Amino acid sequence: MDRSLRPLEPCPATTMSMSAIPEEVTRRRSRHDARVRAANDLKETRARLAAGTSLKPEFEYELLTMFVRNELGAAVTMPALYALFALACMFWAPTVDAIVWLIIVIGAKVILLDQGRRFLMLPPAQVNVGAWKHRFVLAELFNGFAFACFALVGVRETLGAPTEMIFSSHVFIFATLIVVLAIRTMFAATIPAILYAGTVPMTIAVVARLLLLDNSFYFALATMAVGIHLYFLFLARGLRSTALAMLEYRTEKDALIAELEEQKSVSDEARRRAEAANSAKSRFLATMSHELRTPLNAILGFSEVMKAEMFGPLDNPKYQEYAGNILESGRHLLHLINEILDLTRIESGRYELHEEPLRLADVTDECHRLLKLRADGKGIEVVEECNPDLPVVWADQRAMRQICLNLMSNALKFTPKGGRITLSVGPMPDGGQYLAVRDTGPGIPEDEIPKVLQAFGQGTLAQQTAEGGAGLGLAIVQNLIELHGGSLVLNSELRKGTEAKVILPGYRVLRAMAPLQPLGHETHRLKGAAPRPPRPARLRAKKSLAGNGDSAAPN
Repeated sequence: MDRSLRPLEPCPATTMSMSAIPEEVTRRRSRHDARVRAANDLKETRARLAAGTSLKPEFEYELLTMFVRNELGAAVTMPALYALFALACMFWAPTVDAIVWLIIVIGAKVILLDQGRRFLMLPPAQVNVGAWKHRFVLAELFNGFAFACFALVGVRETLGAPTEMIFSSHVFIFATLIVVLAIRTMFAATIPAILYAGTVPMTIAVVARLLLLDNSFYFALATMAVGIHLYFLFLARGLRSTALAMLEYRTEKDALIAELEEQKSVSDEARRRAEAANSAKSRFLATMSHELRTPLNAILGFSEVMKAEMFGPLDNPKYQEYAGNILESGRHLLHLINEILDLTRIESGRYELHEEPLRLADVTDECHRLLKLRADGKGIEVVEECNPDLPVVWADQRAMRQICLNLMSNALKFTPKGGRITLSVGPMPDGGQYLAVRDTGPGIPEDEIPKVLQAFGQGTLAQQTAEGGAGLGLAIVQNLIELHGGSLVLNSELRKGTEAKVILPGYRVLRAMAPLQPLGHETHRLKGAAPRPPRPARLRAKKSLAGNGDSAAPN
């Protein structure tokens, strides 16, 4: 053979480099992801060190935001509660003292609310969490001292008052402390420094007032006030942990959503590229089918003319042998091109079924006649086992013929000389029908069955014993039967043969409808029957029959 006509073989180095490209891309991508994660971790560590806390900066901002929103949410109810406290303390304290305390505590509340509104008006990127936290601690400390003044309201008047008034006033102050501790714990549990600034001054003031009375009962109340304060601090710690856990879960959820969105964009891009590649492949095959078939038909025609010696004998018998080889190779190439185009058309969804009523037994009989000469040439016996009473099915005749031909062609390839091929058609338990081709070939190993069902897939024994092929026959069969809503079942055993069975679902079997009325009770007149008498005559006949029946009836 001329060296210029030999196909170019790929260079081993080039092949290795091409196969190593995906691995190199994956390795570089993993390194890039590792560098990005390390940079993010370093950035978060620097932010934590700058903030002076072990929490993430975004968590500190969220906790501060929760405190501000709690305060703004109670902007009306808290002053109303303070007014109730001032009104209640007027029973034992001067009205002026109560009003002055109410003005001070509302003024402190207004300052805190004003700082909260300014905080929420700023964009999160422009908020210095540490500075704003310091502001809120100072505002809450002023608010705490304003609350502490409540313990000093009427302190001089209650010293010389009756015992009942002293008892009721101090019990009310103690109850007020519990209410204030509960409210501040609810609002400021997320920021411990703010909680301490708002509750410690009032607790100290109440405890000091109770201890001034020099009574064991009030000493017990002071001790209880300290214990309740510690309990609320412990409760605030649990609320803070719950809030942090909630923020962590939300952050993980946001990260997961972002990752899913990123993967979705990657998958969408991959799908877009796959669709573009599939479209390009379809266009390429459509173009190449015309470009290949045109010269191939000429090769087949000219080689057939030369083999048949239509224009005179060939002097050298080798020329006739070469012409036959060219004809067989051209036919094989044309068959391969047709299979590739059929598979491409099926996978792209452009294969249209032209369905009609047909019998699977007629399909197997036709395919048997088409391949009988080839089977006789190899000395293979073909047997048909079909039930002639099966109903017709609704299917594409051309597709079912191609399914049967592909299965029979595979069986003829793999069955040795003197073997046997059985074509069978029968019913399924669910009402469907099957078409099976069973041979006595070498069989397929069980672990290779999924491989042979794929496009261009061939088993190891088939490559050693069978004729040449591209491995598209079973893939085309599987796709065609799936278009009909059916399935392909491949059963094989080594050295015992293979059975390929295609199954059509029950809804494709056409069954005769039951008669609307039982036979012999039709209301319409059958062809050839005597005409019905007129209506008056029928009535007279019925009356006469009725009279005879009455006379013959026993008494």
